[in-house]
Amino acid sequence: MIDLHSHLLPGVDDGSKSVEQSVAVLTTMRDGGVTGVCLTPHHTVSRIGQGIPESHDAAFRELSRQAPHGIQLYRGVELMLDRPVREDMFSGPGLTLGGTRSILVEFTRFATAPAVSNALMQIVRLGFIPVLAHPERYAATTPTAAWQWKSLGAVLQVDATTIFQPGRRGQRARELLAHGLADIMAADNHGDGRSVLVPYRLLCEQGGEHVADLLARKNPGAILAQQPLDPVPPLQIKPGLLVRLKELFGTEE
Repeated sequence: MIDLHSHLLPGVDDGSKSVEQSVAVLTTMRDGGVTGVCLTPHHTVSRIGQGIPESHDAAFRELSRQAPHGIQLYRGVELMLDRPVREDMFSGPGLTLGGTRSILVEFTRFATAPAVSNALMQIVRLGFIPVLAHPERYAATTPTAAWQWKSLGAVLQVDATTIFQPGRRGQRARELLAHGLADIMAADNHGDGRSVLVPYRLLCEQGGEHVADLLARKNPGAILAQQPLDPVPPLQIKPGLLVRLKELFGTEE
């Protein structure tokens, strides 16, 4: 499995606070079958002109030195689109996912669907592929809006654990799966226990082995290889499973 969204670059944002914490999380992921993780600390368009901070480079060097064998580390950012993008913004290294043409982006939770569409279109016009982080968080996300964003060229990344959460955010994630609109899943780990491992297994238990494989293996790998993604077929999550898992995942953030 490959996880393209994590906050495990230590000491640079609201994620992992130390190399030791990141190493512990990466070891657990590796032992569960994760072979690659992209480190995507928060960044914003308003600060992108300053490039990647040197502290991020230093943290990556140290984490790479101590990271467990058997798991590949990639670099990127989770870019908050708080301003319009410009053509010269993505020229520096370390912004795209693993040095590809794909870039992980996010919006404020109450961004409107047209605003999201306009920003995604700007990125596509510059020759990049926007990977929209956790669309289930956005109040504007509906199957119709998600279809529009994908038609513009965006890739939709659902948070793996959110798929099985109660509440509106979980409902939106399940709607995306039910309509075949999710392309990949990731843990959005912040130095904690979030992982693609349990959601992967639960999707398989729902009869979604092929869906789980596309979301966690094939399509993330295709992004890093700059190859076309395979369409993910619709998968309906059985309601009874959500009741059984409520204690496992707790309440929605």
